[in-house]
Amino acid sequence: MNIERWLRLIAGVVILGTVILGFVYSKYWFIFTGFVGLNLLQSAFTNFCPMMVVLRKLGVSECK
Repeated sequence: MNIERWLRLIAGVVILGTVILGFVYSKYWFIFTGFVGLNLLQSAFTNFCPMMVVLRKLGVSECK
């Protein structure tokens, strides 16, 4: 898998996980869900995402 697919996978898992935690444990988990959503939104305009920096350092291959 390339870096963009990993990024989508991680974002999806985090969003689904925090939504479940928000309903089951505490509504404050929705703040983290919103943070991930805002980060995805800003990365669409700036083409910068902190998770991509982490994935690159872990050696995930770029898109071809």
